Amino acid sequence: MYAGWGVFLTKKVAEDNRHGLYRSRRRVVVWMNPRGWTRLGIIAGMLALLAWMLTEQMPAARTWSDWSMPLSGRTIVLDAGHGGPDGGAVSKSGLVEKDLNLAIVLQLRDYLQQSGALVYVTREGDTDLASPDTKAYRKRKSEDLAKRAKFVQEHQADLMISIHMNSIPSPKWSGAQTFYYPNHEGNAALAALIQDEIRVNLQNTERVAAKAPNTVYLLQAVDTVPSALVEVGFLSHPGEAARLGDAGYQKQVAAAVYQGILRYSSGERPSGSSSSPSSPLPSPAARP
Repeated sequence: MYAGWGVFLTKKVAEDNRHGLYRSRRRVVVWMNPRGWTRLGIIAGMLALLAWMLTEQMPAARTWSDWSMPLSGRTIVLDAGHGGPDGGAVSKSGLVEKDLNLAIVLQLRDYLQQSGALVYVTREGDTDLASPDTKAYRKRKSEDLAKRAKFVQEHQADLMISIHMNSIPSPKWSGAQTFYYPNHEGNAALAALIQDEIRVNLQNTERVAAKAPNTVYLLQAVDTVPSALVEVGFLSHPGEAARLGDAGYQKQVAAAVYQGILRYSSGERPSGSSSSPSSPLPSPAARP
């Protein structure tokens, strides 16, 4: 029992009543000294403070939300290259680029949404964006790319990432690389941070981000928001193609791109060179 509080119980007494029956009862006396009143005041004050904390919006709650949802308020467009009749590159084992691009984009979307971003994807299935009435391949390809660029504008994106696979005649090339076009001030930084995460986490290349050639239409057309195109690896390299077809590796790729986006969105900017003169150009599959 706390000091300052006291309870005195009288002994049992028997009282006779008019009917000759006995009834027992206790008489309780509660007493409190000055120290007890002090303790009571402290407890009452603590309860009042707790009630205020439960009814008021505390700054700590907002801070926790910002920390746990770092991309809250950001709108991001993800583009899974190719689709529909345009399969993109194909490995010797039969892996088709359009399928791998989509798998990585959907995984990346999950990571971004979990961090609070509003994410739109240019496609969620095996389709392109061209009209069904457009038959000629080159015309269909041009229409598809133009609609992808328009998709970014219509959804008022804060940034855009396009996912592709590379392929060249020689099987010696391997490794991922991020490309950008210098038509927006944020492009080089975004690409460099993504490439840095790819280099550290995938450990399959020493390349840095590189400027894309003029033939990469989508990066040229998207000039109002930061954008980058990630060539995840070479389907023309047998060993890398096998990794690219693995779901676990696809998650690693998506996580690396996500970390780069997160760093860019937090305001971080890279230092040093962001171009690599020895890098191969993006695959013709990434061009119209």
